[in-house]
Amino acid sequence: MPASRHGTSRHGVSRHGVRVLGPADLDAFMALAGRDPVTNVFALYRARATTLEPRWLGGEMWGRFDDGALVAACHVGANLVPIEATEDDARAFAEKALTRHRTASTIVGPHEAVRTFWNGVAGTWGRPREARWMQPHLVIDRSPDVAADAQVRRTERSDLGELYPACVAMYSEEVGVSPEAGGSGDLYRARVTQLVSRGWSFARFDRGRLVFKAEVACATERAAQIQGVWVPPDRRGEGLAIAGMAAVVELVRAEVAPVVSLYVNEWNHPARRAYHRVGFRESTRFSTVMF
Repeated sequence: MPASRHGTSRHGVSRHGVRVLGPADLDAFMALAGRDPVTNVFALYRARATTLEPRWLGGEMWGRFDDGALVAACHVGANLVPIEATEDDARAFAEKALTRHRTASTIVGPHEAVRTFWNGVAGTWGRPREARWMQPHLVIDRSPDVAADAQVRRTERSDLGELYPACVAMYSEEVGVSPEAGGSGDLYRARVTQLVSRGWSFARFDRGRLVFKAEVACATERAAQIQGVWVPPDRRGEGLAIAGMAAVVELVRAEVAPVVSLYVNEWNHPARRAYHRVGFRESTRFSTVMF
């Protein structure tokens, strides 16, 4: 008898209907996350790249079942991401999370699911370094409203001398800690180089100096998510991010995926104004809890 949302433990399924997913569950997972291919682009990208093999995921993908049907999921690695999770599902995932040590450095995803999950684990997981609630999740599925910067291009390995320090500066400013902290510099440089090699890194240079950059964090054939948008502090206010993002949207929509998304901190009004000028519209709200 399959476990329901309130069933008993059997065949690895908890009393709340949660178990670890594997390659045999890939089709069901892709159908579940595919209900919202833009919001769930990270999960879809990770599932396709790893076929839900834990050793390739670097963690686990949990699924919640109701009468044998997959109804919600949760990516559990360095990033913990609820997928198509109701508040009831998020509470069930939180209860499972309390049975093991925390491995996630970030909880991120749709606001209500993240808030409910966090409320379930907060007493045990301790004080987060920072919590960012109600982050606008923005999308664009058409041509930008402003002219694109013709000088924005894909980066190359020869650009790493300018690009890598810019990526470190952006990450440190956005997250509050350096990506090189704790001896992680080599891993972060490898990630930046990987994005360059995939053609997912874009920048504008002014007389050899990087003055705008952005990357594709993850993508499927239906959607791409942008990260790492950055302009050096002394060049802000010139419209570089507006025209630069218009160029990124054009390039990504033409060559990667037809819908482009990102999420931004609620308090970052200059960035929100820039994205609005480009033509992004809000689709939902995300939240991020960082340790």
